[in-house]
Amino acid sequence: MSHFPVALCDQLNNSTACDQQRKQSHCKKMTMPSHKAAHCIPPHTLTRLAREWLAEDTPNFDPAGACVGSQEVEARLLCKTPHSVLAGSPFFTAVFTEVGCTVDWVYQEGEEIGPGAITLTAVVKGPARCLLLGERSALNCLARASGIATRCSQLQAAAAERGWHGEVAGTRKTTPGFRLVEKYAMLVGSVSMHRQDLSGMVMLKDNHVWASGSITQAVREARSVCGFSSKVEVECQSAEEGREAAAAGADIVMLDNFQPQELHVAAHVLKEEFPALLIEASGGVTPENLAMYFSPHVDIISLGCITQGCPVVDFSLKVQKPATPPSKTTSVMYKQSHDDSIRKCERRLF
Repeated sequence: MSHFPVALCDQLNNSTACDQQRKQSHCKKMTMPSHKAAHCIPPHTLTRLAREWLAEDTPNFDPAGACVGSQEVEARLLCKTPHSVLAGSPFFTAVFTEVGCTVDWVYQEGEEIGPGAITLTAVVKGPARCLLLGERSALNCLARASGIATRCSQLQAAAAERGWHGEVAGTRKTTPGFRLVEKYAMLVGSVSMHRQDLSGMVMLKDNHVWASGSITQAVREARSVCGFSSKVEVECQSAEEGREAAAAGADIVMLDNFQPQELHVAAHVLKEEFPALLIEASGGVTPENLAMYFSPHVDIISLGCITQGCPVVDFSLKVQKPATPPSKTTSVMYKQSHDDSIRKCERRLF
């Protein structure tokens, strides 16, 4: 956290000139983000998470708070990763609300930020020490969520460009304790979250099958517990395993770690025999090879890289240095320094 250096101020002013009208029209009315996904998060959940993050970062004293005090300051949120999708603003706002600060957003949740190298994204106001208390927790959420939403948006755009009918989806490979934020970011990026957790849907993987004895036995036992309200998915290593799973009553078959051409053949065979069966492709899929897995017989393609190894978006929060007139002490010091400089010049000349 620092004051704006002059060079950065000039760069920001140049790169965000076109944002000034946007800021004037949005900031006054946008104290909370406008995106349908934001309405899925219960207010008490936002409050709980914000308090947990703040308690983790400041479990007792904040000695640095004594240096800055509680005078009102204004800080600018800057995005330094052009063409990023903004995600996580409900969490960012919740953190600063908890410490008594306000946030005015220039960009809406889900919008692409840029194209400038440095783009003004929001303005935060509040007591200096409180603003600094919330800074890191808020930035962490925003950087991570925006990175995931940006990758999701790129993947979804690739699917749309090819005219693929299915859904790009995430996985449960999320950061412990941070799943809600990361799943939410998938929504903002327009991909499927997949199941939220182990309670959300039954997924029988190879270990479940080996422990129970067979695919058929595993599906029957799971179905007897979950009933009609949950779907059952089975991870399969071959078309034959997929056929057994479908015959046992599975709703979804995951063809795991198939090469693209093998996937297309197996999916076609299964769809012909079980037209209502959903086919998911997973394992080894990356942003670079995603298009190779598109097929009219594949309904879902899930990627662990949506959350694992996903680049974050570079955000920083910069306090604006107040434009105050020099104090009396500063004026006296300046005069003394000026007089000393004149004397030195006189000695050199004479």
